[in-house]
Amino acid sequence: MNTSLFTTLSKWSLHKQVLVLAIPMVLSNITVPLLGLVDAAVIGHLEHSWYLGGVALGSTMISVTFWLLGFLRMATTGLAAQAYGADQREKLAKVGMQGMLMALLFAVVFLLFHRWIADGVFALSDASEQVKHYGQQYFTVRAWSAPAALANFVILGWLLGTQNAKAPMWIVIVSNLSNILLDVLFVLVLGWKVEGAALASVIADYSGFSLGLFFVWRTWRQMGLPWPWRSGITHGMGRFVRLNRDIFLRSLCLQAAFSFMTFQGASYGDDIVAANAVLMSFLMIISYGMDGFAYAMEAMVGKAIGAKNRGALSDSLVGTTFWSLMISLALTLLFGVFGHSMIAMITSIDVVQAQAYQYLPWLIAMPLVSMWCFLLDGIFVGATKGREMRNSMFIATSLFFVMFFTFESLGNHALWIAMLSFMAMRGLGLGVVFWLQWRSGRFLV
Repeated sequence: MNTSLFTTLSKWSLHKQVLVLAIPMVLSNITVPLLGLVDAAVIGHLEHSWYLGGVALGSTMISVTFWLLGFLRMATTGLAAQAYGADQREKLAKVGMQGMLMALLFAVVFLLFHRWIADGVFALSDASEQVKHYGQQYFTVRAWSAPAALANFVILGWLLGTQNAKAPMWIVIVSNLSNILLDVLFVLVLGWKVEGAALASVIADYSGFSLGLFFVWRTWRQMGLPWPWRSGITHGMGRFVRLNRDIFLRSLCLQAAFSFMTFQGASYGDDIVAANAVLMSFLMIISYGMDGFAYAMEAMVGKAIGAKNRGALSDSLVGTTFWSLMISLALTLLFGVFGHSMIAMITSIDVVQAQAYQYLPWLIAMPLVSMWCFLLDGIFVGATKGREMRNSMFIATSLFFVMFFTFESLGNHALWIAMLSFMAMRGLGLGVVFWLQWRSGRFLV
């Protein structure tokens, strides 16, 4: 780097640039785990733990399906940011339209096969019949949000690529707050239980989609973007498809680890799967809090690479790393001081509380260990280096299963040992690749 670390960190303009992008995403992302906490709290105060276990199982399968397709957002962000940095307006427009086309195709395929997917996956679960029944009930209703949910990935990614974080913030906030209000109405007031929680999420996804279309239309007009009909929407789509393929395989590994966490936990009994559901809400707080700065990194790195500006690239790395460290320290303190109180707020079932307290120390250690993987994901998404992300995730996932089976005799503790190791290796693997490419001057290429 051309300037000292201290000099770079003393630039208020750099901190402002990072925070203008990151704070709206952090604020919006906070509503996502808040939604998970409200879901767990609403269902967790019903009379049986299998309702909470069923929602955890069903929502995990929806998350696996949609997060596997999360490459739509990541690829769109990186490519849009690079086109924005290079001032290639037709390419910027084409990236958005190609993403929407792919989202629609994937949504149609999912809706055609979602019942077979549900039957096959839940047949493999070792959970109790009650948990599987309510999990499948949740999954079947929630599946109908696929067109809106997948289109929202593209909308959020494209808007963020244009260095606009406020519009995605409002999309996520409006969607999640409406979900929370509908959760309370459908579950507690109308008594629809698990189906009510799923229906609330479906309606919320379409609300976010409608608002997202408005923001895209407004941005399109303000930037004077062309409609790329003459050159064809699918022209030059090969790079988009290859990047999506690599990030998809990376996401497949990621979801394999998280799905194993839920399904293996279910084999330990209803109380363990319910306790893990509570603690996974804590992990989501870490994820969405850190992702706000990862999103900022994606936009800033992509723009710098598009503009071929090495100085802006190095400044963005320093600024986002600093703020990511501040957030992870704050989360560690939060879980260490208020962890027991947070668990008690989520569920009033004594045995579930006791189980969650037992595994809380793993969550206290998680923020500082995992911050590097979120940060480096943002760097590599902005650089559209999907192959490196894919390969490092293969290694981290392999370590996850090695660690679990090594410590399997420890029961649920083995799952949390494996998860902590998985997060650490994700950061370490990408960190080594980044260091080697930066030293050789290949990262900006």
